Amino acid sequence: MVLKPPMEPMLAQARETVPSAGVLPGNLAFEAKFDGYRCLLFTPARRGGPTLLQSRRGSLIQRHFPDLVTAARQLPHGLVLDGEVVVWSQDQLSFEALQRRASAGGRTVAQLADAMPAHFIAFDVLQIDGQELLAEPYERRRAALEGLFRERGLSPPWTLCPMTTDPAVAQEWLTSWTEVPGVEGLVIKGMGQRYLPGARGWFKVRRRDTTEAIIGGITGTLRRPQILVLGRYDEDGRLRAVGRTTPLKPDAAVRLADHLHPAGPDHPWTGVRFTATWGSREPLDPILVVPDLVAEVSADTAIDRGAWRHPLRFVRPRLDVTVADVPMFGEGVQPSSG
Repeated sequence: MVLKPPMEPMLAQARETVPSAGVLPGNLAFEAKFDGYRCLLFTPARRGGPTLLQSRRGSLIQRHFPDLVTAARQLPHGLVLDGEVVVWSQDQLSFEALQRRASAGGRTVAQLADAMPAHFIAFDVLQIDGQELLAEPYERRRAALEGLFRERGLSPPWTLCPMTTDPAVAQEWLTSWTEVPGVEGLVIKGMGQRYLPGARGWFKVRRRDTTEAIIGGITGTLRRPQILVLGRYDEDGRLRAVGRTTPLKPDAAVRLADHLHPAGPDHPWTGVRFTATWGSREPLDPILVVPDLVAEVSADTAIDRGAWRHPLRFVRPRLDVTVADVPMFGEGVQPSSG
């Protein structure tokens, strides 16, 4: 069987902690998890055919990344790679720059490719020389991927995803590497695992830290809040939305209810439109509350233009601090102040 798009990539299920040995087939392998666009790359079976880039949802996106298509001439025919497309901007990975690349059209595409070149971080090979490898264990696929990089002398924009089988090294990556913007955590695989398109057979662990934000709105009711809409003040004194929480547990909702008060018409978010999730158009109609209550939340490292892309987890109300103690808008995840 020759693989071709559209094809579902294998997925990972989220976990809070690094799993122990035995939960997946074979010994565990730990890969660095990058904050980019999941992408399958297909080189043509023969000279003259097109190189295709497929998004996680099955869309063909190669027209947005002509620099990767040109660089794919270094790759052998009949190759399928699984990986992450990322963009470097100002010496760090930038999800905002990647979004611009992925949505550009016309002459802007080439201009952005020159100014913000894309890189492909390969973590799996699904087909090589026209022979599909889905039934091969991850250990053999990884060896084939490493051999491809070694034999072809691949260099940027092609990057081999870092991998280790040492849990201590993986824990160090989770602690230190995630200080770098664009590195989220770990993906954990079994060395004996087959590649199962569409299945959530891997695990992913994101680094999470506690920080504070101001409760500016809620969904539900004042007596039984469901989701918190959070903000931080910027340098101009404006309260800027930075994210929303996952649904509150009943006991947390009860703890908050006595401290929430309906806002008047002078609330800084009066007239502001909110969406239900990051990147969606589904409207969210929160009840605005007096922005004087601080929440401690658990957040991952995926931040875009000062806001968290993934839902935050409410930890507790911070009745011992004021809004003046909350980090400023754009400061990202900061250690909890107590």
